[in-house]
Amino acid sequence: MAYFANKTNMEDVWFKPFVWVDYRLALVFIVIIPALLTIWAASQKFEAIQRLLIIYWRVASLLWIAIYLMIPAWPLSFLVEFAAKVLIPIALWFWVDLNDEIKDLPPIPIKFAITSWRWAVTIYYSIGAILFLPFLSCAFQPNPDNNPFCKVWLEAPWAYFSLIHKNSNPGFLGFLGVVGLLVYVLYFAYFLFIRLGRQGRTALEQ
Repeated sequence: MAYFANKTNMEDVWFKPFVWVDYRLALVFIVIIPALLTIWAASQKFEAIQRLLIIYWRVASLLWIAIYLMIPAWPLSFLVEFAAKVLIPIALWFWVDLNDEIKDLPPIPIKFAITSWRWAVTIYYSIGAILFLPFLSCAFQPNPDNNPFCKVWLEAPWAYFSLIHKNSNPGFLGFLGVVGLLVYVLYFAYFLFIRLGRQGRTALEQ
């Protein structure tokens, strides 16, 4: 593709395989497993687990926004990626009422599954956020795609682009990412300063 022609011949960096492993693990732990847990919880009508997973999907949508911002290699995407890595573990444990409801469930398989997944994601993204700190410098570079240190994080979103959106304009997809981010920030601000301010850590939507 012409758009990426000047981005494919750049020098590889030594940690590139580890970045691709990170993306593959994210696909498993951030998409596939929670999707299966959502279906499982809905079929068995475990409301506390369903509510936790709804919250999770709302926060995790920030990762999709980051991917769409990375397709045109916009620096803002690195800040969004880092924010998602920080917010996802917080969202999984912040809600006192849900923690208590899940804790009070009998020792059934789905309780073990959701608890194991929560801990796995918490450890995975806590470590991931720390390791991602050096790459925040990419958010302050005008052309991160010209720096192999930053470019390595863009290659998986470019592969996603080639697979899913190959006939689309990268700039337009980035614009959709910005729109999604604005909506996300407005909703987050409303929830943080209004709902959470009034109701505290039980401020969940039914």
